[in-house]
Amino acid sequence: MTITYSAAVRNAKLDAVESTIGTSPILKIRTGAPPATVATASSGTVLATVTLPSDWMAAASAGAKAKSGTWEDTSADNTGTAGHFEILASDGTTVHMRGTVTATGGGGDMEVNNTSFASGQDFVVNTFTLTSGNA
Repeated sequence: MTITYSAAVRNAKLDAVESTIGTSPILKIRTGAPPATVATASSGTVLATVTLPSDWMAAASAGAKAKSGTWEDTSADNTGTAGHFEILASDGTTVHMRGTVTATGGGGDMEVNNTSFASGQDFVVNTFTLTSGNA
């Protein structure tokens, strides 16, 4: 039998992600596929680095937790095609989360307005939602 959780437990698990990572984490958009685990060294070229809002995720509801506020960069660091992201603690060194990046509607873990970055260009994270299974 599969273990199931109430919405309250799933929401608490998701809210713990934000509280563990902390306020004002750093988002890095990188080229290429994400490394296998967060313990694996970072790979790919950093295309953009953004300090996320202090309260960067909305409160979890119905087993889902969406980005809060505006996640954007007004000047990309480098030119390339976005492939994955990292969310790091505000110290900029502790990687807590990684996933894929696609253009809006592409089905990536994070969706941005355009995956083709040019140094100095603006970009916006349109969609980022964490979900907790076992409903």
